[in-house]
Amino acid sequence: MIRFFDILFSSLAIIIFFPLLIPVMVALKLTGEHYIFYGQERVGRYGKSFKLLKFATMLKDSPNLPGGLYTSTNDPRMLPMGKFLRKTKINELPQLLNIFIGQMSVVGYRPTVKEHYEAYPTEAKQKIYYSRPGLTGIGSIVFRDEEEILLQIEDKKNFHQNVINPYKVLLESWYVEHKSIVNYFKMIAVTVLVVLRPNANVWKKCFEGLPLVPFELGKYI
Repeated sequence: MIRFFDILFSSLAIIIFFPLLIPVMVALKLTGEHYIFYGQERVGRYGKSFKLLKFATMLKDSPNLPGGLYTSTNDPRMLPMGKFLRKTKINELPQLLNIFIGQMSVVGYRPTVKEHYEAYPTEAKQKIYYSRPGLTGIGSIVFRDEEEILLQIEDKKNFHQNVINPYKVLLESWYVEHKSIVNYFKMIAVTVLVVLRPNANVWKKCFEGLPLVPFELGKYI
């Protein structure tokens, strides 16, 4: 049933948004490094890697430049349109193609790079093994301002690996355990709400039994 809605929603969204995204594609072609899409290796269903599609917002070689996998709000590696595309989440829209062809779902755990995936506990890997990663999900909702959080942290890598990532794993595991058509639609509704109202913490009231927020994250989410 969920796969049916994934195909329905992704195909409709591609048709609706495509004419609106033409100016974005033209602008990206004419600015920065003149490329439109960026495909990053992420780990998905069955532990297999796939190319997660995004509109280009960073320099091509950004993972090998100072900052690595961690991006800040005013990152010098950002392309001219990068900040706008990331802030509005327009850069994520090419993932509608990933959803349509079955690599992703509209809702699910957020696919991560291999380095972060390898740090997941074995139990968590087993839970998400058979599920498709998502365009949105509880982890994406809770950490929608992850870049702003890390901007306040001096040792970003340590904080991400030892505080953010473990809690995100708990959240993603929670969704897999409570996956249902009801939660699927609730996640979509809450995602729309937090995009329109970035400071809304409605997720805390909409989903019962979520893992408790660690003390270290309490003032950030």
